[in-house]
Amino acid sequence: MAEPTWQETLRLRLVERNARESSYAPVIEQYRRLAQQTKLLKERNASLLRAMGTARPNPSSSTVFVPGTGEDNPVRAAYIASLESQISSLRDELATVYKTQGQNAQRLLAMNETLREKEELSRLDGENLRKAREEIAILRKKVEQHNELMAEKDRTAQILHDEINTLQLELSQIEERNQTLTKDNAKLLQRWLDAKQAEVNRMNEANEFYEDMQSRRQANLTKQASTNGDEKAPSSANTSVSGNGEEGKETGSTTTTDGTPSRAETDVNLTPNG
Repeated sequence: MAEPTWQETLRLRLVERNARESSYAPVIEQYRRLAQQTKLLKERNASLLRAMGTARPNPSSSTVFVPGTGEDNPVRAAYIASLESQISSLRDELATVYKTQGQNAQRLLAMNETLREKEELSRLDGENLRKAREEIAILRKKVEQHNELMAEKDRTAQILHDEINTLQLELSQIEERNQTLTKDNAKLLQRWLDAKQAEVNRMNEANEFYEDMQSRRQANLTKQASTNGDEKAPSSANTSVSGNGEEGKETGSTTTTDGTPSRAETDVNLTPNG
């Protein structure tokens, strides 16, 4: 427990001093009343002694004085005056008591009214405190729910972040694979184009070679035909027939009637280039 401050220490000392001094308050009040009563008795005794001093002497005795019974007896007058003063003081005291009682009653009514107001305020404060505690409990629950929701969102965000990182990694790998495939496709396409170009070149060379062979064959045939045309007509006809047959046998040519080579000749010509 922390040490009390100097204000708290001073307050505690003042409370102790008031309690110590107020513990003798009843005794002091009794002594005050006793002193007042003693003062009144002393005044009454002094007035009685003065009355006895002024009393008439008794004619039958020289030592004893008997107070008179008449209205002019000073002892009786002094006693009556003392009683009247007591009655007056008691009346004053009674009036003071009545006045104090009225003031106390008025104060009691005011204090009761104040107490009622304070109780009403205390009730309202208690109601407000209860509502405030309920609101605090509701807000605490909301805060806990909000914290739980935020924690769940944080976990979800972390999961999504991990998934995004994974997907980005996969995407980068796929992009690298696509780039590799694009390069491979470009190489394959270039190789295929080169192969097709080489095939076209070979076909063109074969066609050129075939046309050259056809032109040479046609020139040979034309030359043979012109040579055979100089012979006789009957014999030229027979000779041309037999000569064509022999030529066909010697060269192995399978030329059709329109002068185009057969399929076998084409295959033979394409074999060296193929």
